[in-house]
Amino acid sequence: MVVNREGPILVEGPVEVVGDDGTTTRSDRFVVAICTCRRSRAYPWCDTSHRRRKPAGPAESRPDDDGRQPEKSEEESRP
Repeated sequence: MVVNREGPILVEGPVEVVGDDGTTTRSDRFVVAICTCRRSRAYPWCDTSHRRRKPAGPAESRPDDDGRQPEKSEEESRP
């Protein structure tokens, strides 16, 4: 398992996830990205929505951050 503070949890598959409501979701992929921000439209699987939207909490300054807000075109073109 790999945990990234600003992204999903990567788990070697196959994986079975049991949700809060008791529903079970399964993936047979060899690596699965599990959403931790709850912004994914494919929840519990990550669809990289965390890259396109602002964090839910206060913004933190990252070492590679120059402090300016990215323009819409910059934000959408990031990998």
